[in-house]
Amino acid sequence: MPITVLIADDQAMVRQGFAALLGAQPDISVVGDAPNGKAAVAETKRVRPDVVLMDIRMPEMNGLDAAQEIIAARLEPAPRVLMLTTFDIDDYVYAALRIGASGFLLKDAPADELVRAVRVVAAGESLLAPTVTRRLIAEVVRLQRTPRASPDRLTVLTSREREVLELIARGLSNTEIATALFVAEQTVKTHVGKVLAKLHLRDRAQAVVLAYETGLVTPG
Repeated sequence: MPITVLIADDQAMVRQGFAALLGAQPDISVVGDAPNGKAAVAETKRVRPDVVLMDIRMPEMNGLDAAQEIIAARLEPAPRVLMLTTFDIDDYVYAALRIGASGFLLKDAPADELVRAVRVVAAGESLLAPTVTRRLIAEVVRLQRTPRASPDRLTVLTSREREVLELIARGLSNTEIATALFVAEQTVKTHVGKVLAKLHLRDRAQAVVLAYETGLVTPG
């Protein structure tokens, strides 16, 4: 079955361009679009896409609020939300990842990067551009004065699962984690699944946020 995608952006040319690019891929099908956040929520509930490409700055309802409403709806199967922005220092980056967005992509990214991003997110992975990751870490540092997640939350993890969470937060892929820990990649996938389940996390993006908020990983 192809990966189904819904495109939400207030610019018609952007929607059409992304639809043409993604629709040309044999494993991707564009099943709808929306010009604003409110329409994006309604269309997502109607067509149940695998991935929602969500622009942040839209009229009626911004992309962050729309993403939050989609995620809170707990649709089955759960759509993955990939946030789009023209700014790598957008103030919404941290908030979007906290609510459960599966990744962040700059609108001016190369075409092949957009296609890869859709495939990665649809497969259940998270996507964080390097500049966005740096922004996330800087935001965590800025918010250190506010209450953060208690380190006690990680006590449900085994020592190996904590290692895996730390490596996820440092940006390593499953293959890289397997190499670092001298284990099979399938073993890493099992550990990642247990980490997400035990901590009640949606995906790796939320795992990155929690790792910093609990102090398991520190910026620097």
